[in-house]
Amino acid sequence: MNETAASLHNPPAGLGRRLPKNAALRAWVEESAELCRPESVFWCDGSEEENAFLQGQALALGVMTKLNPEKAPGSFIHRSNPNDVARVEQSTFICTRERDAAGPTNNWAEPREMYARLYGMLKGAMQGRTLFVIPYLMGPPGSPLMKVGVELTDSLYVVLNMRIMSRMGAAAYDQLDGGGEFNRGLHSLLDVNPERRFICHFPEDNAIVSVGSGYGGNVLLGKKCLALRIGSYLGRRENWMAEHMLLLCVESPEGEKTYVAAAFPSACGKTNFSMLIPPPAFEGWKVRTIGDDIAWMKPGPDGRLCAINPEAGYFGVVPGTNSQSNPNAVKMISRDTIYTNVATTEEGDVWWEGKDGPAPAHCIDWRGQPWRPGSPGAAAHPNSRFTTPMANNPALAPEADDPRGVPISAILFGGRRATTAPLVYQSFNWSHGVYIGATMGSETTAAAAGAVGQVRRDPMAMLPFCGYHMGDYFSYWLGMRKQVADLPLIFGVNWFRKSPEGAFLWPGFGENMRVLKWIVDRCHGRAPARETAIGWLPRREDFIWRGLEQFTAEDFEQVQRIDPLEWRAEADSQAEFFAKLGDRVPNELLLQRELLIARL
Repeated sequence: MNETAASLHNPPAGLGRRLPKNAALRAWVEESAELCRPESVFWCDGSEEENAFLQGQALALGVMTKLNPEKAPGSFIHRSNPNDVARVEQSTFICTRERDAAGPTNNWAEPREMYARLYGMLKGAMQGRTLFVIPYLMGPPGSPLMKVGVELTDSLYVVLNMRIMSRMGAAAYDQLDGGGEFNRGLHSLLDVNPERRFICHFPEDNAIVSVGSGYGGNVLLGKKCLALRIGSYLGRRENWMAEHMLLLCVESPEGEKTYVAAAFPSACGKTNFSMLIPPPAFEGWKVRTIGDDIAWMKPGPDGRLCAINPEAGYFGVVPGTNSQSNPNAVKMISRDTIYTNVATTEEGDVWWEGKDGPAPAHCIDWRGQPWRPGSPGAAAHPNSRFTTPMANNPALAPEADDPRGVPISAILFGGRRATTAPLVYQSFNWSHGVYIGATMGSETTAAAAGAVGQVRRDPMAMLPFCGYHMGDYFSYWLGMRKQVADLPLIFGVNWFRKSPEGAFLWPGFGENMRVLKWIVDRCHGRAPARETAIGWLPRREDFIWRGLEQFTAEDFEQVQRIDPLEWRAEADSQAEFFAKLGDRVPNELLLQRELLIARL
């Protein structure tokens, strides 16, 4: 795959030639260019003129196709190689000097050996191509949590997406020219061969090398790579936290604001919850998005845990997005969006399974092949994506750009459980809350993913993203108790509990506001709760039911039911998971499990 046109080697005057004052950066770019042998080096500045030029080059090279400006103004579609459509955990490595530092849940490689292997593949890999230098910030300028990164890549798709997902260009140059540490990320498409696909993190060097992929989760190096895997390692060293969490603001009709963070694994409604629209019964209430995917949190000067969203855009899953599941997202992606691996209609619009309205009679699927209803396979890939600026979000909170961050009052942990876990419950204390997060998981729903109903643990939704030993990660969470005087309350939620007949018990979507309202009231000491073996649970009368009167007392009892036999089996399953992590699991979490069994 060659993403280079002759005009990229000779861009218009004023583009691609901004050289930084940072001597270390210039030397590293020169070393990388000597290794990869590109035809030219393009220094990105993030300007509108540059963006228009690079979009034109992407169209000319077939990297992207422009959509109908009347249907999707300012938007494009990209179709990736069919072998390159998702994150590749089996090819993702944490490279530390000591194997034990990476822990048993990460793939590990010795740094010198992995560097040698990667540099062998990168030698001359960019011949005939352009090497783009992307300086970027994760976090608002001036934030104490902000980090600087530079990604070198031979992919136009990466440049255009990083411009949306990060604060790219001038603001980053300002930081770089002042000196200081920056994350070094080197990426090349190579030949997009799965056998030569590696996403490697070197936490001790604050470096990332990614080769052989063009998929966003593997190559937008500011996102999962820096913001979570490297970020979690740096956070532990520097006394802050990098978490796979959405951030939102709940504002009451009286103007009281409460800030909530929530960790949900994949396919558990994370983006939908971050853009929730309250039902009519909650007139005057507002939910605003601060972030939909990643939170960086740090003990603040006021004794509370403060959080920022380090990203500037959203890289979300498209299928299932519609005016019922996420009206704000539908508006958000209606313009200035890069779509990846969706279908296109004859009118030059996009389509995916679950979109509003009927399926088109004819379209071109994500592979570029003709598709019609009844054709084998989906029109849009199940992991097809949108990349869109956060400024497009009609529910964006003004605090999203506040460098000070926001004080977190509640942390939610939620998996996809058909049984066992109730709709909502609150931990007894911080240690118990960490235990809830450490044991969260989702049940498999198809035999292809393992035995149906088997729980896959995903602690804090961080299992694929923690850059060091998960046992040490738990200890770090527990240690926050000594760092934060006014700790957030911790809750477990489960929107996906089912009846014995297999129907969802809770309507979800905007109705989750009823749960969120109780959580907010608990944070402010306004709502009662009853003590159970697993935590504090609401009573039915603690919820607002106007507009959902059909949800009976019996329904509420069913969705909140605590079955001691199921929870004893849950405790046994948790013990098996802890055993896989070895002797680094904190004794405090083992004690929490014993206390749960005793209460049962």
